Amino acid sequence: MRQVDYKNGKIFSNVMQSMLPMLVAQVLSLLYSIVDRIYIGRIPGEGTSALGGVGLCFPIIIMVTAFTNLFGLGGAPLCSIARGQGNLRRASEVMNTAFSMLVLTGVVITAAGELFATPLLRLFGATDGNLPHALAYLHIYLLGTIFTMLATGLNPYINAQGFASTGMFTVVIGAVTNILLDPLFIFVFGLGVRGAALATVLSQILSALFVLRFLTGDKAELRLTPLKDLQELPAELAGNDPDDRFRSTVLDIAGLGAAAFVMQFTNSLVSIVCNSTLSKYGGEVMISVYTIINSVRQVLETPVIAIGEGTSPVISYNYGARRPGHVRKAMLLMGCLGIGYTLIVWILIERFPAFFISMFSTDAALMKDAIPALHLYFFAFVFQSLQYTGQTTFKALGKKKQAIFFSLFRKVVMVVPLTLLLPGVFHFGSDGVFIAEPVSNVIGGTACMVTMLLMVLPELRKME
Repeated sequence: MRQVDYKNGKIFSNVMQSMLPMLVAQVLSLLYSIVDRIYIGRIPGEGTSALGGVGLCFPIIIMVTAFTNLFGLGGAPLCSIARGQGNLRRASEVMNTAFSMLVLTGVVITAAGELFATPLLRLFGATDGNLPHALAYLHIYLLGTIFTMLATGLNPYINAQGFASTGMFTVVIGAVTNILLDPLFIFVFGLGVRGAALATVLSQILSALFVLRFLTGDKAELRLTPLKDLQELPAELAGNDPDDRFRSTVLDIAGLGAAAFVMQFTNSLVSIVCNSTLSKYGGEVMISVYTIINSVRQVLETPVIAIGEGTSPVISYNYGARRPGHVRKAMLLMGCLGIGYTLIVWILIERFPAFFISMFSTDAALMKDAIPALHLYFFAFVFQSLQYTGQTTFKALGKKKQAIFFSLFRKVVMVVPLTLLLPGVFHFGSDGVFIAEPVSNVIGGTACMVTMLLMVLPELRKME
């Protein structure tokens, strides 16, 4: 597995070598849930209702991702910065601490989710028609929480070491397994949504085992040795007591990871509010429409996320190595790629909306409602690239306060109030739920990008 040379390689080459495997990994990772929905939407006689039921599980699934990102994406920039400074011991400390927290958090989420699944789904807008499908999927999905968190949460540490191809392969294993098992369990064995959840769990177990095998093997520059590294670290790193060092490192990781956590947490909050509002103004059909549009968004925003995550270790490493010119080049490349891609996507949505909807359902009645909703939702998609560029830069440079603020600003300050107000107060009905997204993209994305440029560029000039 070839390692990316962040120290001597050119910026464009480094970003491409990190981004392309990560893009493949992101797309394949997305297939875990997307393939489920594609097959579930085609279950004879109950596909639309089952799809809505699985959609109601999104807030809990997103929360699993939020805690995964808290310790995965939160620690990876710290790990890259430490490598750029030549401090491999500190980089190892960060990775091992993140591993311990991923395991602990996974146990807690699994227990809480299994205990409170029914009241939570009712809170999210579940009806008597789609609640059984939601429960059938969620109870099995939660059993694989720890494996999901380890596979996804430790992958950024593989990428931070420059092994982007290895990081991609960890996802390939699980995704291919999921694609093969889904139709077998759902249709051949007749397990329906339970089969989809079971296929996902088994796939994540395989991915997690591969990640653990690599990080405990000889090829990794930083090896996974929980607790051992903390005992061997010099006391001046974070106090004399190993427990103090552990707590200090957890706070450092969580402080930076809070931005990624808040982003996913607010996604969960938005999903809850949207489902509840659509249940009131549009019924079960509109919840299914939102599930499809949310799925389309996940597919189409994946390259934007990959661009950001592929550029992030390059920015972090060069920032730690005090090479501001390289940081600026990486930022410019990330912004140009993101804007170009989202502009192309918006044009395709405008021209071929039925194609994107038909990936998840061919129900004619559903298609009639979904196409105009899709147009509304993606109207200002290009501005989302500004949000990702600004926020990724803040996170990569360790500027946690700004990264957290703009996560909260777009979703909590903008999307949630608009989703609640536009349908009823401004009489947009269910359309108001989908209008809230482009409005927040324009305001939030512009504010995040402008603030980032005003803060970061002067700092880089000063560093020179």
